[in-house]
Amino acid sequence: MSVLIDEKRMSLMEKHSYEIENLNLWYGSNQALYEIKMDIPTNKVTAIIGPSGCGKSTYLKALNRMVEMVPGVKVSGRIKYHGDNILESGYHPEDLRTKVGMVFQHPNPFPKSIYENVVFGARIQGIRKKAVLDEMVERSLKQAAIWDEVKDRLHTSAMGLSGGQQQRICIARALANEPDVILMDEPTSALDPISTLRVEELIHQLKENYTIVIVTHNMQQASRVSDRTAFFLNGELVEYDETSQIFSNPRDRRTEDYISGRFG
Repeated sequence: MSVLIDEKRMSLMEKHSYEIENLNLWYGSNQALYEIKMDIPTNKVTAIIGPSGCGKSTYLKALNRMVEMVPGVKVSGRIKYHGDNILESGYHPEDLRTKVGMVFQHPNPFPKSIYENVVFGARIQGIRKKAVLDEMVERSLKQAAIWDEVKDRLHTSAMGLSGGQQQRICIARALANEPDVILMDEPTSALDPISTLRVEELIHQLKENYTIVIVTHNMQQASRVSDRTAFFLNGELVEYDETSQIFSNPRDRRTEDYISGRFG
């Protein structure tokens, strides 16, 4: 099945962080993704929408090879990250994950202080100099728009923060490694409306310096935060276009039916 993509609106001259070609993925004998072809533009927000079980999160986790942690997963095709096929033998996923950060559906701070949450990755890499770690903490928390809220309690447990604050700590933890791409798997689904708004505002700010891919079940959120939207259904990429086009004039009837609430 051909995917509806308007190449004129989605200029071939723009830079892409990812170029995905003929991506197929299986969990054991069950195929979850079918022939996905999709370029992800740099310094843009790309939203992935679709009903539950359509392959959204599987696709997202394929972009940093976290999906391979599930036993029995098999992947074919190409996922090019800045021109390098990350599925080739010899490509080290650990290196990829330092450049591709991940934020999960539920806030998952470690049972450590706010400070130690942010520098966790740096400590694993052997960074010990206090001045370097201090700068990293302040920079990352400011980027995550939570510095002013926590700067006076950096050495208290992150578990004592509200859900929205915990999620922004997790975003700061991802930013601390100075990634190139941030993957977000329904990052506000467990948050209240005010915390959701703060995270959405943060996404708008972050795209100036980062490429963001967000899976969301909330179509209103996709329309608010993203530049591009991809509609997945039954493991297939049905339609991929500028967000304004997807929500105002989708070209596939299934996209229109989903957006209008006829199913999903």
